[in-house]
Amino acid sequence: MAKQVRRRSGEVNDASNGSGVVGRFFKRLALWIGSIALLGVGFLAAAVWFESSQLPDFDALKSSQVGQTILVRARDGTEIFSMGPSYGKWLNYNELPEVMKTAMVATEDRRFRQHIGIDPIGVLRGFYVRGKTGKWRQGGSTLTQQLARTIFLNNDRTWHRKAREALIALALEWKFSKDEILELYLNKVYFGGGAYGVDAASRKFFGHEGRQLSLGEAAIIAGLVKAPSHYSPTADQQAAIDRAKVVLEVMVDAGAITPSEADKTDLKTVKLAAEGSQTAVRYFTDWALPQLEAILPEARDPNAVDNIEVWTTLDPALQQAAAHAIAGYTPKDAQGAMVSMDRDGAVLAMVGGLDYVTSNYNRATSALRQPGSAWKLFVYLAALEAGVKPDDAVVDQPVTIDGWSPRNSGGTYAGQIDVRTAFAYSKNTVAAQLGQQVSFDAVAAMAKRFGITTPISTNPSMVLGTNDVRLIEMVRAFAAVSAKGISVEPYGITKVLASDGRVLYERPKAQGQVLVAPFVSAGMTDLLQTAVNIGTGRAAQIGRPVAGKTGTTSSNKDGWFLGFSSGVTTGVWMGRDDAKPIAGLQGGTAPARAFAQFMKQAVAKRPVEPFETQLTLPDWQLEPDDMANMTADDGYVPNEDAQPTNNPDDGNGPSNPAPAANGEFLDNATGAQRPKRAAGQPSVGI
Repeated sequence: MAKQVRRRSGEVNDASNGSGVVGRFFKRLALWIGSIALLGVGFLAAAVWFESSQLPDFDALKSSQVGQTILVRARDGTEIFSMGPSYGKWLNYNELPEVMKTAMVATEDRRFRQHIGIDPIGVLRGFYVRGKTGKWRQGGSTLTQQLARTIFLNNDRTWHRKAREALIALALEWKFSKDEILELYLNKVYFGGGAYGVDAASRKFFGHEGRQLSLGEAAIIAGLVKAPSHYSPTADQQAAIDRAKVVLEVMVDAGAITPSEADKTDLKTVKLAAEGSQTAVRYFTDWALPQLEAILPEARDPNAVDNIEVWTTLDPALQQAAAHAIAGYTPKDAQGAMVSMDRDGAVLAMVGGLDYVTSNYNRATSALRQPGSAWKLFVYLAALEAGVKPDDAVVDQPVTIDGWSPRNSGGTYAGQIDVRTAFAYSKNTVAAQLGQQVSFDAVAAMAKRFGITTPISTNPSMVLGTNDVRLIEMVRAFAAVSAKGISVEPYGITKVLASDGRVLYERPKAQGQVLVAPFVSAGMTDLLQTAVNIGTGRAAQIGRPVAGKTGTTSSNKDGWFLGFSSGVTTGVWMGRDDAKPIAGLQGGTAPARAFAQFMKQAVAKRPVEPFETQLTLPDWQLEPDDMANMTADDGYVPNEDAQPTNNPDDGNGPSNPAPAANGEFLDNATGAQRPKRAAGQPSVGI
């Protein structure tokens, strides 16, 4: 019995000792955990303190912006386009509408006033959803974390970024009050459409400043944060309304508004601001702005530059005039394009299509189309350089070159005429003969010399414009003729300024290269002027000297007119994107009329400039007898650099231009039936 008692007593002692060991273990474990926790808290507190000490002060955060804004200005300084984030007026906490503050807090972070920057309940909810669905879903981030991400971080879904976000959020809460954090958030968060902050969003979507937001408008804006592009009222109005309904329900659930207030808010009556149409300028900006990549690296200041102003060559009045001209004359179901540039290559206006919103394809700079007879510019330039003169006799008759037999429009032939008349009436047989005479390779080389960069076939038919070209390159070629044979490079940017006014880039004065001798450009101008005075381009007349050329492709698929006057060179193209025929489309009809309508405004404030078409030929082109008989009074100066004298009979006057040949000669050349004139009555060109 005594042995049993002693045995039981030992068992009790052993159990007591065992429980004591376990107790001591858990006490020590708790002590270690507590110590580690305290150490962790201390370490975290030190990290938060250090992070908060590195944060900018409140005023600095107010002035900081996200991303680069590119402000594009026209040549007169007016703003024509803004690219990148937009910021409205900064609204202080007391200026922010109460409905906006309550809508945002109720929707994005209902416990905003209670947490310290991170919300443990939201974090646990995020882990729960992750375990249930296998995906991380938005909902765990507080307003403070979103602010930290907006100002200091990015949207990378990495643990490192999330840890940094949490640390910065704690630091923000350490350094700033809740009101200050909410003020920063509502002035900096992204609401879509490039708008950062409540005021910018209000102005973009509703057309008024942020202080005037109604409950319905505040609900729409608050709903944008979750998915700005998806819920944007300008992109999908119904999606924005549906999301705003959810915001109102959440506000009722949070006690921010009453059910009756939510019921009285008719979101369908919220008026959206009309989107400002940028159709008139976007073709130009799409062409000009990529040039920044080439010019800014050389001119950029060593210091970082966030926001820049890009000053361009665009003339707003002429851009509008160009858009109206193209819209007014382009045939139904067709497209139209126009490029107009100043004498130095500055692009004054650019239209790449009828409607940028419908199609942003820039037909002025990207479309490859056959130019038809407008290509004859290069044929005749090569011929003039080879010694052909406008008064030389040629024969308009059927010809066959390497099995190819060109036909004239209308199928008629005029017989013996001069080069000037052949060009004016766009005689295909003569162009073919001249091309063969100078060589088709020479014509291709001339086109390359004048800025055509597309591949050029040297088949005989190339003289009639069967190679594809771009409108802007054809305008460049005609501008070089206007510049008396000096190359012209199209450009759209004149200078780039930093936000503090520093000049990052300024275009240097252009130094063009001599493409052809002055006598060649003078002879070409003579031909181009005749084409407008009496030939296929008569519809392009504007009451002052104009030189130009029409172009029409087979089956009326393309219509072109390109020309210049008073230092402005303009090109027009019309046709269908699918290259189907358009009944009645010819270069001398709709394109020439659109050119005339635009050019009347483009040159209205410029002085009339007569063309210099008198040929001052170099020594090698003058016969010995001609040189012996010519004097200074005849305008002969052996130096090619000398300025030619003006020919009073070259049709430079603003009205009643003289024809290139007398009436009887033109009748024979064109087959026209002209009424007989009384004795002494002057002949008039057709």
